Amino acid sequence: MSADPDILTPPEGVPLRFPVAGFGVHVGAQIADIAISGLAAAAAILLLVVTGAVAPIWLAGIGAALFLIVRVPYYVLSELAWNGQTLGKKMMKIKVVAHDGGPLTPHALVLRNLMKEAEVFLPATLVLSLDAERLAPSLIALAWTTGAVAIVLSNRRRRRLGDLMAGTCVVHLPEPVLPSDLSSTAPATATASGADAFGFMTRHLEHYGAYELQTLERVLRVEEQAPATAAEIDRRRQVRAAIVERIRARIDYAEATPPSAHLSFLRAFYTAQRAHLEQRRILGEARADKFHRETRR
Repeated sequence: MSADPDILTPPEGVPLRFPVAGFGVHVGAQIADIAISGLAAAAAILLLVVTGAVAPIWLAGIGAALFLIVRVPYYVLSELAWNGQTLGKKMMKIKVVAHDGGPLTPHALVLRNLMKEAEVFLPATLVLSLDAERLAPSLIALAWTTGAVAIVLSNRRRRRLGDLMAGTCVVHLPEPVLPSDLSSTAPATATASGADAFGFMTRHLEHYGAYELQTLERVLRVEEQAPATAAEIDRRRQVRAAIVERIRARIDYAEATPPSAHLSFLRAFYTAQRAHLEQRRILGEARADKFHRETRR
């Protein structure tokens, strides 16, 4: 783990900058999500009232149960469907990521959201339902809430207990802009011949966006620097191999790529992908990242 809380290092070894979402941003997203799930529960209650399905005396209890039934699946399914984002997080431009830079797993998302019930909603419900005559329960609820807030404020990545258990944290979305054209610094003949040699087609270039291009650029800029040790040479070789295989699998590139051609493959793919994104931007379709298809739906 990097000493800088804004840096995540995925298994490929390329550091990525994700600014940590502050406590205020967390609260803003939480309020928005509570409002959204609360409106859904209120709509269900209104339907029950209009249809006369329940007696008015039961509305308070049924309303609390409906809020729970709507809320838990809302958080879990939203973050599963939108890669670590709920509607509230989308509004605040933040997302959940794995703390170690690895893939975000369904287990982690389910765990962090179930823990949210114990950390946030249960003590909040107790605080709202207690009165001055019941001092002990009120103090317990207050201490509970204070402890949950203290955990968030006491660590650099503003992780609550559910994040600590699930191995996740919440970060700001990076600004997806096309980087300066790295291919322009390479000899024109080498760039052109490299791109032609691998024969990337339009269908190969429909999968990634500006954010992934930024990440690939960082890898290639590191490759421009002379390695200091034999261990560094070996590490770079492993990183290149991992990235090439991930790209080939993602874009369904069938041609085998020997280790000696990995760097050429990455440079050629960078050149072709950048040209494709520039063309799409000219046509009015800017692509932020590899999830652009889900975003458009």
